[in-house]
Amino acid sequence: MTQLKNDRFLRALLKQPVDRTPVWMMRQAGRYLPEYREVRKQAGSFMDLCRNTELATEVTLQPLHRFPLDAAILFSDILTIPDAMGLGLRFEAGEGPVFERPVRSGADVARLGVPDMEQDLGYVMDAVRSIRKALDGEVPLIGFSGSPWTLATYMVEGGSSKTFGKVKAMIYDDPATAHKLLEILADAVTEYLNAQIRAGAQAVQIFDTWGGVLTPRDFQEFSLAYMERIVEGVIREHEGRQVPVILFTKGGGQWLEVMAESGADALGLDWTIDIGEARQRVGDKVALQGNMDPSMLYAAPERIEEEVRLILTSYGQGSGHVMNLGHGIHPDVPVEHAQAFVEAVVRHSPAFHQD
Repeated sequence: MTQLKNDRFLRALLKQPVDRTPVWMMRQAGRYLPEYREVRKQAGSFMDLCRNTELATEVTLQPLHRFPLDAAILFSDILTIPDAMGLGLRFEAGEGPVFERPVRSGADVARLGVPDMEQDLGYVMDAVRSIRKALDGEVPLIGFSGSPWTLATYMVEGGSSKTFGKVKAMIYDDPATAHKLLEILADAVTEYLNAQIRAGAQAVQIFDTWGGVLTPRDFQEFSLAYMERIVEGVIREHEGRQVPVILFTKGGGQWLEVMAESGADALGLDWTIDIGEARQRVGDKVALQGNMDPSMLYAAPERIEEEVRLILTSYGQGSGHVMNLGHGIHPDVPVEHAQAFVEAVVRHSPAFHQD
């Protein structure tokens, strides 16, 4: 593989010295970019775009052509694993993902198995290999998966949910079935991330989008415990380098201390916690990623720049910080505002890395 020309993202995740704070954006390849919308139209459906190696590579690289980002993230979806399990995934306009065959009982869980990573999810690995080749060592490539709990919410609910009533009924009324489902998903996610790493991903992120809807006790039992199993099973060195693991639990600011003990290298933060306070709470255990409110990108570029400075100042001097949004960029954000965010990090962060 080509020598990596810009490794500040990987170095920051491992709390090694960097010249400036690295920056990338969750959903940086997406609908806010006109060139993405063109390719999406060309592809047909969203999953057709994910399965088309050439187009998935193209949209992954699009934001890197516009902004001085320090990482690329694989263009894919968190629901690829349940889709490969045969649950009949489709995306409804205005409704989001829908599963034709939701998982509601012990019998439903018993029918599930870990998908074959090259046979059932080979299109993801093809995309990883293609993107790595196209990047030519410019920046590292991030692979990712949904967390077992987050995947389970979609599989049991049959799609998106506001109340999570069905999946919570399962964990409260039939915890044995819930744990069996989460065990299968933890094994699948571990294999999936390892397949991405073997194909060329240089860091991986676990998106625990719905961990924050749980009580503290349930978060540890039904979400964190399974993420810890994955962290333990993930390949941590490949191509002669460490492969950092990022855990991102939306709404997880209250549990940073226990998450910092998970074995992950970094924690992603949403915007509901001050990053300086988070740094004090986790100490030297993990790096931190985040955490500007994505809605700040609706503000004027001067206000965005001010917010970047405030977050950098709150984190303070030294490595261990990757600048990002606190969740994915919104589809209707002006491209120039995303550019203002990235360029403000490039401009102001070197001052926080001087001896």
